[in-house]
Amino acid sequence: MTTISLHHARVRYGPLEALHGITIAAPGPGLTILLGRNGSGRTTALRALAGTVPLSGGAVLWDGADVTRLPAYERARRGLCLVPERQAVFGSLTVRENLELAARSYDIALDAYPRLEPLLARRAGTLSGGEQRMLALSRALLARARVVLVDEPAQGMSPTVAARTYELLSELDSCVIVAEQRVPPGLHGRAALVYELCRGAVVFSGDSGEWARRAAHRTGSTPSG
Repeated sequence: MTTISLHHARVRYGPLEALHGITIAAPGPGLTILLGRNGSGRTTALRALAGTVPLSGGAVLWDGADVTRLPAYERARRGLCLVPERQAVFGSLTVRENLELAARSYDIALDAYPRLEPLLARRAGTLSGGEQRMLALSRALLARARVVLVDEPAQGMSPTVAARTYELLSELDSCVIVAEQRVPPGLHGRAALVYELCRGAVVFSGDSGEWARRAAHRTGSTPSG
């Protein structure tokens, strides 16, 4: 079992503070969703966990050990995989070359996303946005990481492929944390831990069922799934 967390984490971009001492804990195997609009701090939280932005206060804990000062490449060596929202693939390399960077055998990736197979000889930079997300997620699946961080995994995907993506992420034997603007359709009916962020602060934490009931109460609708 793996757990990674932010403990009273603060992040500053110049004079602006993007995270105001937030605490989140993501257990694994399992899925944790960071919800929030643009500017909420969800992407910054992922980057802080990955070590690509420094904390100005607080700590990053991984299985109880303080890794706040551990550089991003060392966290990657220990089994952390970050899939950013943009520039998540090597555009000048072919799809096949991108996959081979993650693993010599990539049949698992083609089983997960069959649409990639006829694109193996194409340069990744020529793919559509949804196809690039499939490729980026495929590399994450092949990495067999202990911690997988993904910013908007289903961006540009059709509803069917998005649901498939969340099915794949939910089945990983890893601590999986994704950042989304809203709960994706593929999440309904799946157990997940949810944190909602607003302007750099956590305004809700609980399981996906609690979040659905809270959201339904706010809108006056009946939760599904």
